[in-house]
Amino acid sequence: MKRKIDSVKGRHIYSQLLDIVDPVFGHIIDVIGIKRISLRTRRKVDGQWKLMMMLHNMLKIHRYGWGYS
Repeated sequence: MKRKIDSVKGRHIYSQLLDIVDPVFGHIIDVIGIKRISLRTRRKVDGQWKLMMMLHNMLKIHRYGWGYS
């Protein structure tokens, strides 16, 4: 991996990855205020994750309407 990243092409690709920010995670952390999963076990974490995604989608619908994609 180090060899790949240290190549010219690898440095170019890696530098582009550093600039990409996933807006969903940024919205969840900054706007909604959820910074970590507070439950344990895969089933509970899955349930909490689905609730966070549902809240994110409901806020998008509330702000932009049903036609927003």
